[in-house]
Amino acid sequence: MTVIGISGSYGGLNLGDEAILTAAVEQLRATVPGVEIVVFSRNADHTRAGHAVDRVVSPREAMKDDIQPEVERLDLLLLGGGGILYDAEAQTYLREAVIAQRRGIPTATFAIGVGPLKAPAEREAVRDGMNRMHTITVREASAKRLLEEIGVTVPVEVTADPALLLAPEPFTDAMLAEAGIPRNRPLVGLSVREQGVAAPDLSAAAYHKLLAEAADFIIERFDADVVFVPMERADVREAHKVMGEMTLAERAHRLTYSYTPRQIMGLMQHLDMVVGMRLHFMIFAAVTGTPLIALPYASKVSDFLVSLGLEPRPLHTTAGTFLADLDRLWDHRATQKALLREAVPTLQERARRTAPRIAEVVTGQSGTR
Repeated sequence: MTVIGISGSYGGLNLGDEAILTAAVEQLRATVPGVEIVVFSRNADHTRAGHAVDRVVSPREAMKDDIQPEVERLDLLLLGGGGILYDAEAQTYLREAVIAQRRGIPTATFAIGVGPLKAPAEREAVRDGMNRMHTITVREASAKRLLEEIGVTVPVEVTADPALLLAPEPFTDAMLAEAGIPRNRPLVGLSVREQGVAAPDLSAAAYHKLLAEAADFIIERFDADVVFVPMERADVREAHKVMGEMTLAERAHRLTYSYTPRQIMGLMQHLDMVVGMRLHFMIFAAVTGTPLIALPYASKVSDFLVSLGLEPRPLHTTAGTFLADLDRLWDHRATQKALLREAVPTLQERARRTAPRIAEVVTGQSGTR
């Protein structure tokens, strides 16, 4: 039996990472017959409960001596997916890969994101770790460029985010009713996150006020209700801050952080349009053909928009241009739906290339240890 380990930001911290793990497990099982899958997770209980995997290990709760035997029993260790190689965290996420590499166990990356990487120590650690990989797949072209820039010489293949291959689960009328979401008006989904690099030129108060103005505009202009969809627990707090600045907050609804990625994809099928920052919120919308307008806070979001044939638009410091963008998309939803129907299958085909590349490693076609 082939034993494959997957190490990443798993354990219920972010719906995007959980979507990646769900899709990666499905693709590996479909590509490597009889595979045993071991996940290195931040929350072992959450991963056991939510994913069809064979074994779960929590490296951040274990001593190094406890992790080594878990790594040594693997035939292959996968790093990723998701954007896990960035300043301050890259060396932590590389931990299991470094252990494997020192013991001659093949390692590969599963459609990872990379960056920002500005700290010399992080760049060196990523360069060294990547240059010991048997196979490197990344999900966006900017990740490939950055790896090559820091001195990675192993060939880097751009595939696509595994979450593009997920299928939605129904978000039923009963679930809508339980969440207090009406069905007698159009619905627009919103994904908001902490300010950070999303709007560096705005104060926190101005940032929340701008988003509140956009939500009020959606309600008044389109006679719609807005639904705040948290992709991380911290997004719940951000949604409350925006709702606190709204004039029409009674027409705003906030989901709890208790749904699975597939269920949020199912929710998309009830939405007439979405506005958001989180990458996987945008991915879920694109896969379900839901018109979207993204507010890029990182290059990974901009790269995804470009891959769809959409123009990245920064978060504006004043409401006027932002509201004009919303108005334009609302009037041209059918056009964007057609664009998504054409663009998404190409990205899904790229995403399907990742697991076969991984299978080549365990069958010895990518070289030897």
